[in-house]
Amino acid sequence: MSTHESATSRLSRLLTMVPWLLHRQGIDIEQAASELGVSREQIEADLQLLFVCGTPGHMPDDLIEADWESGRVYLGNADLIARPLRLGVDEALALIVGLRTLASVPGIGDRAAIDRALAKLEEATGAAAAASSRVQVTLDEGSETETLQQLQRALAAHRRVHLRYLVAARDEATERDVDPMRVLNIDATWYLEAWCHRAEDVRLFRLDRIESLEVLDQDGTPPEQARPRDLDAGVFTPSPTDQQVRIALRPEAAWVSDYYPVDSVERADDGSQTISLRTADTAWLRRLLWRLGGGATVLEPQELAAQVSAGAEQALRLYDVRGATAPEPRHTAGS
Repeated sequence: MSTHESATSRLSRLLTMVPWLLHRQGIDIEQAASELGVSREQIEADLQLLFVCGTPGHMPDDLIEADWESGRVYLGNADLIARPLRLGVDEALALIVGLRTLASVPGIGDRAAIDRALAKLEEATGAAAAASSRVQVTLDEGSETETLQQLQRALAAHRRVHLRYLVAARDEATERDVDPMRVLNIDATWYLEAWCHRAEDVRLFRLDRIESLEVLDQDGTPPEQARPRDLDAGVFTPSPTDQQVRIALRPEAAWVSDYYPVDSVERADDGSQTISLRTADTAWLRRLLWRLGGGATVLEPQELAAQVSAGAEQALRLYDVRGATAPEPRHTAGS
């Protein structure tokens, strides 16, 4: 069994495999593996999973029956999914609308593949496809409209772009030249994926953090080694060695979960939040927490909470040394 297969890919294969096997009762398991394009071990692992799947109720009669001990595969009690999946008219129309919207996104990758899929769907739905033309979907470009349009032109003309970009993790603006590769909208946020000459690697830039940009009169074709990232698992890919941090946010600091990459958000009725995030460097996080003052409290780890408290107390002592009136310490960063 492949250790790198996504749950989505496996579910797709299982939904295809069940009706296929039901119409080939007693097929040799080696032949089934060959025709389905997987190993015998994968087929057996899938059958073991099917053996505990079925309709709600969890009684023996609700589960799919699978037998392959003799070297031949038999399935039973799976009549509900005996037929291959077919799209209904409403589902096909929704897919047509979605594909047309996707095709309108600037910098989209394989537009030819989208056009081919659209043509097949429109042909299959016939006259019903005409109804989809009355539905218009517009992606919200927010305040980044001008930036998005400039990047679209740079992509079309294969031009290099100079960026002044805010690195939130270090809370500093950086200057860099990039070769645009594509523009994406992920979870209602626009990103530029580009080859960054400063990092000499592919980087992802949030459009709302681009402070300024200039399209240069210089070829911006990305180098041969530039490859788009696989973003199926999300924009932020933490390292296994990153530190896990839990923070309580008061309502006035709730914007943090929208601006920074977080693993989870627990929202309370009063607008406060408890967030979980991972980071390789806590220096930027300490600066953020000091800026938030009483708006944030470190829950875990205690070592970071102590560092934040110590830094806040040191800042208060500096107020005293300089003769300034120091505010009352709040001790909310983990105390």
